[in-house]
Amino acid sequence: MYNVNLEILENEYWWGGIVQDGIFMPVKDTEFSRDLSMEQKANQSTPLLISSKGRYVWSEEPYTYSFDKKKLVVSGKERAIEVSEGHENLRGAFLHASKNYFPADGTYPAPLMFTAPQYNTWIEMMYEPTQQKVLDYAKSVLDNGMPSGVLIIDDNWQEDYGVWNFHPGRFPDPKVMIDSLHKMGFQVMLWVCNLVSADSLTSRYLEKQGYLVKNTEGLPAIARWWNGYSAMIDFTNEQAVGWFNDKLKQLMEDYGVDGYKFDAGDLDQFQENFVCYKPINGLEYSQIWAQVGCNYSLNEYRACWKMGGKGLAQRLSDKNHSWKPEGGLGSLIPNGLIQGILGYAFTCPDMIGGGEYMNFLENSQNLDRELIVRNAQCAALFPMMQFSVAPWRVLDEMHLTICVEMAKLHERFGERILKLAEAAAVTGEPIIRHLEYVFPGNGYETINDQFMLGDNILVAPVLEKGATTKRVIFPEGKWIGDDQSEVYGPCVQIVEAPLERLPWYEKQ
Repeated sequence: MYNVNLEILENEYWWGGIVQDGIFMPVKDTEFSRDLSMEQKANQSTPLLISSKGRYVWSEEPYTYSFDKKKLVVSGKERAIEVSEGHENLRGAFLHASKNYFPADGTYPAPLMFTAPQYNTWIEMMYEPTQQKVLDYAKSVLDNGMPSGVLIIDDNWQEDYGVWNFHPGRFPDPKVMIDSLHKMGFQVMLWVCNLVSADSLTSRYLEKQGYLVKNTEGLPAIARWWNGYSAMIDFTNEQAVGWFNDKLKQLMEDYGVDGYKFDAGDLDQFQENFVCYKPINGLEYSQIWAQVGCNYSLNEYRACWKMGGKGLAQRLSDKNHSWKPEGGLGSLIPNGLIQGILGYAFTCPDMIGGGEYMNFLENSQNLDRELIVRNAQCAALFPMMQFSVAPWRVLDEMHLTICVEMAKLHERFGERILKLAEAAAVTGEPIIRHLEYVFPGNGYETINDQFMLGDNILVAPVLEKGATTKRVIFPEGKWIGDDQSEVYGPCVQIVEAPLERLPWYEKQ
């Protein structure tokens, strides 16, 4: 084991590692540690630590890191850890690391993912989607004045895991359904995963072809995941990749499917005794699963390793129906910001109201209407916004009206967001940015409740229940608000933020 010891500089702050750790960052004068080889926390991760003083740590391999107030210790394979200094600030360090280790590949997800809202059937239908339910959901979007956009048909549209055909009972005529959705203005994505129901005809066929991950005894490995126990496709085998892509392309040709939500592929599903056609570890498996999605411009991922700079939509992990920063609304901005710092520019802040279905079910009889509205406001000026629970079903007219306005606000900003996505495909820069990233050296390192959309739009959502004001940090310059107010920074102001207002300001 090789150790690198770095003394923490005065007023130096650090970000990096795991997206879910955004709520604990930046790290300064605190104790914090992670083992990247063992932890992914159901979201993106990257072997990058980056500081406000223009320094960063990179390794092609996972490593362990720990902060003990005055020192950063990074432990990994001998001579595999790279330390780079002298890049002035957070932005300078990011640009250097991005260019050298995860350069932008020139691609970005389908434009509609940025210019219109997304609608996911998950919370409304969970494991029981049907053709009629999907059509009714899409029609209700339009009937309630919301823009059409991307419609994601989530888990259990298929016959079985690995059998990527529409279930004939639930979807009697999928071509008619998708044609109808297209006429309504929607593009359609289907949920897929890297797993195959064990002891099925498909798993037996794939075992015979050598397309499944094996255990050390040479038998198909069985992965434990949230839907039970399944076999796992071996994506180190190019023929297995070809088989999987053939299935997806056939759906596109036969029914007009536009793209896919690629779920699972998590580190914790890959066990030590798993053996692939080519030797890899669990993080590398997560990485090659993500590489499959690069073939589809309409895509979504949640668990990724070292895929910064790629044209993949990266959703934050499933959130609770909660205000808390630990897994609730309060986590969206800090975790979204660290996504960008780790090279995942094309971020989606999970489903509005919360996508963690067990938690949502527990709260389904007592949903917080104010939380849903503030969640929609927080997501509106992210690169993407995604609805799932139907606002028209769970909200009264007043709260629904605000959600509809937020969907329309995202649509109005769509072309500007798309231009930032096009730029990110070239430069690698985040679309939503930390204030410290845009305005370095002004003491903005710990601001995790507001963000910049590009370099000129400051967004300050209300994240506290019952709050009708917002404390906003304004950097230097003249700022024009959504309410046409003028603010001259640098300054701090308490601005009015009644329930119907999302405070945002444009720098002149």
